[in-house]
Amino acid sequence: MNKNKCVYKIAAIPADGIGIEVIAEAIEVLNAIQTCFPEIEFSVETFDWGSDYYKKHGVMMPEDGLEILKPFDAILFGAVGAPDVPDHITLWGLRLEICQGFDQYANVRPSRVLPGISSPLRNCEPGDLDWVIIRENSEGEYSGHGGRAHRGHREEIGTEVAIFTRVGVTRIMRYAFQIARSRPRKLLTVVTKSNAQRHGMVMWDEIAAEIAAEFPDVMWDKMLVDAMTVRMTLDPASLDTIVATNLQADILSDLAGALAGSLGVAPTANIDPERRFPSMFEPIHGSAFDITGKGVANPIASFWTAVQMLIHLEQTEAAEVLMSAIEQTTGAGILTPDVGGTASTSEVTRSVVDAIVNNCMYKKAG
Repeated sequence: MNKNKCVYKIAAIPADGIGIEVIAEAIEVLNAIQTCFPEIEFSVETFDWGSDYYKKHGVMMPEDGLEILKPFDAILFGAVGAPDVPDHITLWGLRLEICQGFDQYANVRPSRVLPGISSPLRNCEPGDLDWVIIRENSEGEYSGHGGRAHRGHREEIGTEVAIFTRVGVTRIMRYAFQIARSRPRKLLTVVTKSNAQRHGMVMWDEIAAEIAAEFPDVMWDKMLVDAMTVRMTLDPASLDTIVATNLQADILSDLAGALAGSLGVAPTANIDPERRFPSMFEPIHGSAFDITGKGVANPIASFWTAVQMLIHLEQTEAAEVLMSAIEQTTGAGILTPDVGGTASTSEVTRSVVDAIVNNCMYKKAG
């Protein structure tokens, strides 16, 4: 074996619905990347965890699932959710179990309009919508604290407690400022709802101002989350890097994906910035059982997710080749139906693989 070869252990968890389809396509694309870059090797192990596993075993993944995943360099995740399993079981039993178990506290969701794909925004010019949304991924509204009492009675109570800690807010805010600093515009928008939520959200605002002092080269502003939806829709070019709480960024990033053309092209990275544990990479879209098995699922989000994984693994040249192949494919009009095309999942994959091979041949010839 080449002593300089980087071998990466990748845990693939396709899970449910179209997640199974798009992760298979993403692995095919990664195979093309390792052919193009002989110094890179992906050792992929696939796990059958998900809703079908739950129906057989009563759990979404084995009790020692986190220990099984811990030695891997990265996790490639599909989508979770099934019509016949309650959503809170599928989400908390697998995806959130991994995110919280590995303290993947930074959820990173880039959004931009790819070539050949139209935004539903009327006056959106190329480059107007080019954002990175940073979502706090470990606490806030998804802390899992709360409870139910007096079930079935008129007095029934359900509480969902949002928890914000100084440690949690400080680390995500510093990470967001670092991402903003790394981008050309050096612009960060901090999203809150501190006019109505006067405890945790006011602390969020205060910590943002404290961390901003460490980044004098980064311009920043604040927006209330409701006003933010208006700004994203009417003035997308005014935004660049965005940071928000777990729930607020979850909603805003879905809006961002739709404004960029489709959730089918939107990627996500669940990052442990300290690299204590493997980070997890997944497309934003859900399991989409309505199109499962029809061969029309958009694999672009899973490919862009693989780009994020390559960047995290510090294989930036490979990431650039893959991103270029994605843009060449969409720019050529090879699109699935969700973005106005007629291509199948496999046809999009074949085009991206061919573009990777051609880009590598051109690169080597040069």
